[in-house]
Amino acid sequence: MYIHIGENKVLRKKDILFVFDMDSSTVSVHTRNYLNKAQREGKVISVSLDLPKSFIVTRDGWVYLSTFNTSTIVSRIGI
Repeated sequence: MYIHIGENKVLRKKDILFVFDMDSSTVSVHTRNYLNKAQREGKVISVSLDLPKSFIVTRDGWVYLSTFNTSTIVSRIGI
């Protein structure tokens, strides 16, 4: 099954490890460090030019920034 995460981007459901809310999770210094490291490694993909509301981490280490709310993505996954 494929999950639409914004614009024209879809991810396979089985590849999604974590879905995080951008506002609440980036309060932690550990999360900010993780995102900064992923950015430096070129592992961050923004699916839109708009301000992201969530980010998705996949099994292969990619981080996708999405304008969808975490609850929208989670409901599409079916959790």
